[in-house]
Amino acid sequence: MTLHLIKLCVGVQSVDELQHWIKQAKAGYDTLDHVTRSFPKRKAEILPHGSLYWVIRGMVMCRQPIEDLETVVGGDGIERCRIVFKPKIVAVRPVPKRPFQGWRYLPSEDAPPDLSGSAATAEIDAKMRRDLAELGLL
Repeated sequence: MTLHLIKLCVGVQSVDELQHWIKQAKAGYDTLDHVTRSFPKRKAEILPHGSLYWVIRGMVMCRQPIEDLETVVGGDGIERCRIVFKPKIVAVRPVPKRPFQGWRYLPSEDAPPDLSGSAATAEIDAKMRRDLAELGLL
């Protein structure tokens, strides 16, 4: 069974803003990765099919497939984890999530389902999905 990660998307206000970041990375203006302090001990369970579920403004809104987890050493000599992403964002059913520090493991059975299965729901923009979820209508 695949294991995922979940993390706050600090500084990002919307899924559209995250999409813009991916476009910048694809154009060579940024990198398609995220460096975090701790390296997952359960790497073999995350790769090759795991994703990072992004919490944006208190709601799990999307996931980004993980391509690789690499050990990197910062300028301060401390080892960190570089999460390398595939250039794809998948909308998920919005779920409220309280703030937490760092990343957490997210078992597949606890992960919100993708919205791609429902064409009508997938066509709704992220802000409307958030509003509908907060009202308990999605």
